[in-house]
Amino acid sequence: MHSVLEILAGEARCSAEEIALRLGLEVGEVEAKIAEYERNHVILGYHAVVNWHQADDQRLFAFIEVKASPERGQGFDRLAEHIAGFEEVHSVHLVSGTHDLNVVIQGRDFREVALFVAEKLAPLEQVQSTATSFVLKSYKVEGQLIHSEGEDQRLAVTP
Repeated sequence: MHSVLEILAGEARCSAEEIALRLGLEVGEVEAKIAEYERNHVILGYHAVVNWHQADDQRLFAFIEVKASPERGQGFDRLAEHIAGFEEVHSVHLVSGTHDLNVVIQGRDFREVALFVAEKLAPLEQVQSTATSFVLKSYKVEGQLIHSEGEDQRLAVTP
C-alpha cells in the first residue's frame, strides 16, 4: 500500500483530496500528515523533474568524485556542508568505496563546471583529489523515464 510520502515523491502536485481518496483516509488527516512532514523536514520541498535536454535553457550535469581528509571530531560533515553551500552544487553525498564524497554539479557548459572544480572545489584544504565525469545523456531522473522526442514508446514483442 502506498503512503502519503510515496505518492508525493512520485507526484508532487497531487492534492490532499486525491491522496485521501487513494489511501482511504480523511482529507484533514492527510493535510495534517503533510504539515507534520514539512514541519519536521521530512518533506524538504516540491519540484518539477525537468528534461533539460529538451528545454531551451539547457544544463550540463557532472559527477565529481572527491577524496578528502576527514576532520577530527567532524568527519566529512563540515566539508560536505561547505561544498553544499555553493550555488553550482546540485547534491552532495557521503559514499563508501574509492572516494569519500559524490558531488553533482549543474552548469551551463563544460567550461563553467571545470572552473568550479579548479577554482572552488579542488583548492579546499581537506580535498585531496577530484575526478569529474560529465553526463552525456540521461535515461531516468528522479524516478522518471526520459524518452527522446519521436521515440517509439512501445515495448518490443518477440514470438
